[in-house]
Amino acid sequence: MTTVPEDVSLDGLRDALGLLKDREQVAARLLESSAKHSFDPDKDLDWDAPLEEGKWFWPPELVSLYDTPMWKRMSEEQRLDLARHEAASLTSLGIWFEIILMQLLVRHIYDKSVTSAHVRYALTEIADECRHSMMFARVIHKGGAPTYPVSRIHHNLARVLKTVSTTPGSFACTLLGEEILDWMQRLTFPDERVQTLVRGVTRIHVVEEARHVRYAREELRRQMVTAPRWERELTRLSCGEAARVFSIAFVNPEVYTNVGLDRREAVAQVKASGHRREVMQSGAKRLTDFLDDIGVMRGVGRRLWRSSGLLA
Repeated sequence: MTTVPEDVSLDGLRDALGLLKDREQVAARLLESSAKHSFDPDKDLDWDAPLEEGKWFWPPELVSLYDTPMWKRMSEEQRLDLARHEAASLTSLGIWFEIILMQLLVRHIYDKSVTSAHVRYALTEIADECRHSMMFARVIHKGGAPTYPVSRIHHNLARVLKTVSTTPGSFACTLLGEEILDWMQRLTFPDERVQTLVRGVTRIHVVEEARHVRYAREELRRQMVTAPRWERELTRLSCGEAARVFSIAFVNPEVYTNVGLDRREAVAQVKASGHRREVMQSGAKRLTDFLDDIGVMRGVGRRLWRSSGLLA
């Protein structure tokens, strides 16, 4: 396909989902929504309220060991503690990912008109992500669990990714990091078994991330139509590799050690868990269906997605 310059109208161009939407119109709507539905976590959440005895930091069905033989042997106190540590692990992963995302967004807008609605919305999203990262760090501290950084190899792989990533690759990886966690958080914030503070954090994130997902989806559709063939192929490969890394890094195995479990046995049982596989694939399904529709899930990239366990 022929690459379309930035200043050329996309009227008439389409993909499997239909006509591409005008970039400026999408951004204008997202800016309007941001003005109406944005939060200040420092003011909108009660950080001074005590944690609630016997409540979860993460719904038990979303805890990695749920319904495994090891889970069935654990006491309720140990299960609650594992959920607290896994929530800290996922939140640490979220901070790492959002720092990467902010850098990718800055790169995306570097050569674009600073007065465009598209750039204004990107800057708005960067501000959102700054608040989210601070909010996540604060809830980890409040919960009393340690932070769980990704492994050094994944940290350095991400350094390479954010340096060499093309625009469609950046938005594909953005959706990977946002949509699976979003699916889980949509189950968390209405769950009265969960700590009130955690529910508030996930609610804020879900509301604001809905705009981020829309922005990334529309831009990725545009890029997969207008990018040269080599860039589309690289996107398929890099997105598949990112899915593989993401699935490995999703829960830091150190959480099992820190709650007194045998780490090797716990990791093995999670890998063998049909329930866990179903949770991860359900969380990814909306995204994988979308990526399939727009031509990302092909060739080696699709095989990498299958190896990640996120694609049935």
